[in-house]
Amino acid sequence: MNELLTTENRKIENLIYEIRGKQVMLDSDLAKLYQCKNGTKEINQAVKNNPLKFPERFCFQLTNEELINLRSKFLTTNINNMSRSNPKVFTEQGVAMLATILKTKQATITSIAIMDAFVSMRHYILNNTSEQKYINKMVLKHDDEIKTLQNIFEKFKPHNNHIFYKNQIYDAYSLLLDIFNSSKQNIIIIDNYIDKGLLDLLSKTKKDILIITNKYNNEDYEKYKQQYSNIKIKISNSFHDRFIIIDNKILYHSGASFKDLGKKCFTLSKIDEQNILDSLIRKIH
Repeated sequence: MNELLTTENRKIENLIYEIRGKQVMLDSDLAKLYQCKNGTKEINQAVKNNPLKFPERFCFQLTNEELINLRSKFLTTNINNMSRSNPKVFTEQGVAMLATILKTKQATITSIAIMDAFVSMRHYILNNTSEQKYINKMVLKHDDEIKTLQNIFEKFKPHNNHIFYKNQIYDAYSLLLDIFNSSKQNIIIIDNYIDKGLLDLLSKTKKDILIITNKYNNEDYEKYKQQYSNIKIKISNSFHDRFIIIDNKILYHSGASFKDLGKKCFTLSKIDEQNILDSLIRKIH
C-alpha cells in the first residue's frame, strides 16, 4: 500500500470512488494532491485546453444524481463542501494524462503514488472477488450449514444503518431511545425543530444534553426546566441536517427531524469517519 497521505491524513486509496463502474478521483482531491495554487480551476483549465486528451473514459462530470449518491455514501469533507457546479472525476488514465499536462515535479511524484493506489485498489477488489467466489461455492455445497451460521452471526452483528418506512413510528422512537441510553456521559442533538415529543423522550435520559436548534417552543422548554435540569439549548442556524453525538465519540445522522420520526420513510445511520465527527464538534464549540 502507498502511504502518501493527504492534508487530512487520509490515504490516497480512500480518495478513490467507484462511479459508473469505474474507479475515479474527484478534481478537488487531485487539486490538493497536486498542490494546485488555483485549486480545481487549474485542473479544469487543463481539461478545457486539451479536450481531445480527455475523452469521457478519462474524465467526466458528475450528474446531480451521482453527486447526491456520492454524498450520501461517503459524506467526505470535499464532497459536502462543494458549492460550485458538479465536480469532474478522473479515471486512472485521466490522472496519468493530467500529470503530463501539468508538468510539475509535484504532479509527477504524486501521479506515481496515485497510480500505485489504483493498482492496490484493483488487487484489493480482485482478492475480494476471489474470496466471494469461494464463499459462493461453499454456500452451494453447504447451504443449510452456512445459512445457520450466518443467522447466528447476524444476531451479534451491530447494525449501523437503519431505514424506517411510513408509520414505523414506534420502531423509530425505540431506536432513538436506545441510542440516547447508550450514552455514559453526554448527548449533543442537532435539529432545527424541537418539540414536546423530543423533550418527553429526553426526560427519560439521565444524561447531560446540549440541543442545538433554530426553533423551539419556549413554553414547553420553560415547563421542562421546572422539573428537569439536564438540557441546555443553543440557538444556531448553521445546520440543515440532523445529528446525534454520543459522549463526543459516536456520531449518528438522521434523514428526518426527530419530531417527525416514522411519519415518512427516512434513514438513521451511524457515521464512522472520525474526521467528520471531529469537524462537527469543532463547529459546535
